[in-house]
Amino acid sequence: MSVPQLSDEQRGEEILAVFDTAFGRLLAADPAAFRVKFRKMAASAFAFYRGTACLFYHDLDAEKRGGPFLDDRTSRVWIHGDLHAENFGTYMDADGRLVFNVNDFDEAYVGPFTWDLKRFAASIALIGYAKALSDEQITELVSVYAAAYRERVHALATGAKRDEVPPFTLDSAEGPLLGALRAARSLTRFELLESMTEIRDFERRFAPGGGSIELDAATRYKVLAAFDGYLETLPDSSLARPDSYRVKDVVGRRGIGIGSAGLPSYNILLEGHSDALENDVVIYIKQAQTPAVSRHITDPAIAGYFEHEGHRTVISQRALQAHADPWLGWTELDGAGQLVAEVSPYAVDLDWSELDDPEEIAQVVADLGRATATMHAAADDTSGESLVPFSTERAIDAALAADEEGFAPLLVEFAHRYGARARADHQIFVDLFRNGRIPGL
Repeated sequence: MSVPQLSDEQRGEEILAVFDTAFGRLLAADPAAFRVKFRKMAASAFAFYRGTACLFYHDLDAEKRGGPFLDDRTSRVWIHGDLHAENFGTYMDADGRLVFNVNDFDEAYVGPFTWDLKRFAASIALIGYAKALSDEQITELVSVYAAAYRERVHALATGAKRDEVPPFTLDSAEGPLLGALRAARSLTRFELLESMTEIRDFERRFAPGGGSIELDAATRYKVLAAFDGYLETLPDSSLARPDSYRVKDVVGRRGIGIGSAGLPSYNILLEGHSDALENDVVIYIKQAQTPAVSRHITDPAIAGYFEHEGHRTVISQRALQAHADPWLGWTELDGAGQLVAEVSPYAVDLDWSELDDPEEIAQVVADLGRATATMHAAADDTSGESLVPFSTERAIDAALAADEEGFAPLLVEFAHRYGARARADHQIFVDLFRNGRIPGL
């Protein structure tokens, strides 16, 4: 990667141009949502980094023509696309088991495996800097991540048995990962329903306020038609009881988070597996976005593989995440691809605010390296999709074996350099925003 040495003014213009490409249409449609998004991004360099995958891949663009450890196969791996330190957490898998793993697959695509690793490494540099860790400590953390990734990829490539590379569950996780799983286990569906719904006329309905938007009859009809289309995309194993899909209520929501600003979404309340009111299910329908990576991958076979962005998000998540959410599916609404999934009662993100001891952070980073390797290995010729028709773990293992000594230093150097770039960009962005320089806001 080579980022030209630009003045702050020139870099500011470059940032604005990238933002216009990535956010322009949505920002014009809902500037208020982007004011909220950008205020959140202004809070810290890490928050800015989280919200600017588009800028990251713009800067990384030169590497698409090659780079260390990249060949025809390792440049065509299913990747997460936004792999930073906060995109890990818990979920309930299709077998009813709580798992700690990578989450949030909105940016998933097919591209060079090192792009995921570099994005994660730079996020560790930003978190380490914010916690006043020294450059040497940050170097150690990135090296630990690289070593754990390398070890797990090699184990998977050489046929490690399942009990040798177990997923992170209540039985196998340790430290903060186990803490997140225990926190998730203490949550209940009833608590989620209490926070979003109320009982009216002896039936559960969405509660007014709290971001809910009442729908007119025509919009409600369109959403329910999209819901019917979604049911056709569920795996057969999800269709446990047809009457569990009886719709009880529908509301609109407007995305205002760092990643969902301006994207229309809807919540649907469904009858649970019995007449009891405490086991109803809430699902969301969310317009899927164009992944930042896709603007820098030119292979038409990849773009042509997907019906729309909702289909891409779901197929990618199913490929990358073993035992994915059984409610995960896709549909179309107003001609746009939609992602559909359950609003899970059991989702707990890894909390970095309480992680301050370098040794404990290193333990977590090693586990996240193993999780990253497992994710990359899942999405290949055994995933049921034909887009990556080879063993990714063997391809990556062979590429890393060709230069064992160069792998960790590659990530370390990038982490420090891009961490510094992101901190400088954050300040430039704040100055642009506070001085009214972002068009449309």
